[in-house]
Amino acid sequence: MASSVAGHKRAFGTDTVPGSYEDFELADLVVLTGSNLAWAHPVLYQRLLAAKKARPAMKIVVIDPRRTASCDAADMHLALAPGSDVALFNGLLAAIHQAGAVDAGFIAHVDGFDTTLETAWADSTTVTELSPEELTEFYRLWIKTEKVVTVYSQGVNQSSSGTDKVSAILNCHLATGRIGTPGCGPFSITGQPNAMGGREVGGLANMLACHLDLENAEHRAAVGAFWDSDAIPNAPGLKAVDMFRAVADGQIKALWIIHTNPAVTMPDADRVREAIADCDFVVVSDITRCTDTARLADVLLPATTWGEKSGTVTNSDRTISRQCPGLPIPGEARHDWDILAAFGRTMGWVQDFDYRSPTEIFREYAALSGISGKFDRDFDISGLADLSDATYDTLSPRRWPITPHREGGRFFADGGFFTPSGKGRMVPVSHRPPAAALTAKRPFRLNTGRLRDQWHTMTRTAKSPRLSAHMPEPFLEIHPADAARLALEPAALVEVTSDHGRAILRALVSDAVRPGEVFAPMHWTGETAPCARIDALVAPVTDPVSGQPESKAAAVSVHPFQSRWHGFAVSRRTPTPNSEYWALARTNAGYRLELAGAQRPDDWRIFAESLFDLSDFELQELSDPARNLHRFAFSQNGVLSAALFIAPEPLALSRDWLAHQPGERDSRVLAGRAPRGLSDPGPQVCSCFSVGVNTITQAIAEQAMTSVDDIGLALGAGTNCGSCRAELARLLVSGQACEAAQ
Repeated sequence: MASSVAGHKRAFGTDTVPGSYEDFELADLVVLTGSNLAWAHPVLYQRLLAAKKARPAMKIVVIDPRRTASCDAADMHLALAPGSDVALFNGLLAAIHQAGAVDAGFIAHVDGFDTTLETAWADSTTVTELSPEELTEFYRLWIKTEKVVTVYSQGVNQSSSGTDKVSAILNCHLATGRIGTPGCGPFSITGQPNAMGGREVGGLANMLACHLDLENAEHRAAVGAFWDSDAIPNAPGLKAVDMFRAVADGQIKALWIIHTNPAVTMPDADRVREAIADCDFVVVSDITRCTDTARLADVLLPATTWGEKSGTVTNSDRTISRQCPGLPIPGEARHDWDILAAFGRTMGWVQDFDYRSPTEIFREYAALSGISGKFDRDFDISGLADLSDATYDTLSPRRWPITPHREGGRFFADGGFFTPSGKGRMVPVSHRPPAAALTAKRPFRLNTGRLRDQWHTMTRTAKSPRLSAHMPEPFLEIHPADAARLALEPAALVEVTSDHGRAILRALVSDAVRPGEVFAPMHWTGETAPCARIDALVAPVTDPVSGQPESKAAAVSVHPFQSRWHGFAVSRRTPTPNSEYWALARTNAGYRLELAGAQRPDDWRIFAESLFDLSDFELQELSDPARNLHRFAFSQNGVLSAALFIAPEPLALSRDWLAHQPGERDSRVLAGRAPRGLSDPGPQVCSCFSVGVNTITQAIAEQAMTSVDDIGLALGAGTNCGSCRAELARLLVSGQACEAAQ
């Protein structure tokens, strides 16, 4: 594992053995900041847990305002105030200096140390809202531990001061020389697969391919000469937030959106959706027509997905891996490179886009990287520029750089960096609070993020009943004290509002968040829960350098949603809900659906028939109009097709049992609960083996289990991807607590 650092090394360290980059295994301290590694990167997290099990002396520190699954294995959790990371790491830099832990020899190869240290001393750690004891213990642990890896992710990056936060982290590693050596270094893990590969090929608005600088005249001239082009831009293009502002203003009149869903994921998402809808011409390349963005397209181009593609990807430790298709190309779908090349030829550049395979493109890309190497840049794979088609097809994972003279290796340890001076750069930064200030009108700080079993806008993961079973409904995590103050009952619906948008979510009362702070997942869309498009609440405020939006610190208000009825439905076919609140999830038997509304329909039977489009089916009905209790079951030839349950309050039902009843005979579904003698596994905990909470808690009690490994041996839960092990541990503790109380 190599480090990703601003400013890069000219020379290589002595460790050049391929496969020796097991920094997680070699570190004595791993700091996770702004990263719920357990859920967002479960494979890497399992590596970390295995390393800690092999070496119990290893320490793990989690820095996150919210207590996440990653905290379960941590030795320390620093629940700092949102946005205060710069102050925390400035305090660490000052403590490093005070303890005499600055590496004077390494600092000789770094510019900006004195100014950066002076700025760090001037910052105050009180804004972190951590106790002096917590700060002292963390600083002591970091300083005394030689091998430290600091992992940072979207919790750091998605901020109006995200670049400053990263710089503050890098400053501490540069000051101590803990970079580029085994078991050491800052390490960026992103929220996108192949993010490293995307940057290598120039996939940002402010860079050229192969890590060459768009604003460097020599770089532009070299790239122009390579491609025989005199049209290389000399200034950055618009980053994403600014680009959609330009679309809304009419400056951009045509858009081509490839495999992304900005109508949901961009900040101020309602305005972005409107901008795309009003744009003169919109093309969308995607694997499905069923996304919020694809539904706005004038032209929809069916494109292959990752399992059908052929090419290469690059991971965060610079390893290039050959990806081969596992599935045939369906229907009229085409590869992205093929679509783009065909468009280029149609525009008149026939020879320039005359590619016949990914191999040809890769060879050109590798040859261009040789120019990067000549400019003393870090990225150079020119050693692969002449590989044959057969060699490309069987290419084994290789870590760049790959030149005729060297392969792989570590950067930075020898004190050389890829900057004009050849030195590293320490950047003085000061704490800046989130852009949105809390007010009496908007008193809550909204954090957003990922769930364990879902990915981005669920265009793929929502198709999986197993993945949808873990948390099938959007929610707002809120502290018990705040819930009590707002008179929120458990499972109540809440209305969350910012100056930019509104959402309705299910309240999840939990002390995992701090008082005054709330958390909501970012996955739900107009396809699965139109009222829960959480990025509609996020302001279009960005970091001035990276352009990343401040997705973790919106100022919002929270109030109970005044619903007059609540509903739950199951169906073999896709239902067509029409209410203020609804959330749809796939099941093995079809679909499950949560509903609520501020207005009651005039006729509940007509409402049910319209919801399922099943007016000609056999109907069973139980109704108590005076209490607004209604239950409907639609069957055909004795086989259940759909069922709907209505009540004035959130319904207490065996939802996970009900979700499996469509398609069953004699299900006695109107009872809403599993008949006596039939098992109800309860809400799913382990997605890999579909193990529910009731099954787990029963096994813990009956078999006197004392460890997560015991649960794994008995039920299989937690033995595959491992991302549910934190939940298993909590169930184990709660079960033991119940037993002790008896």
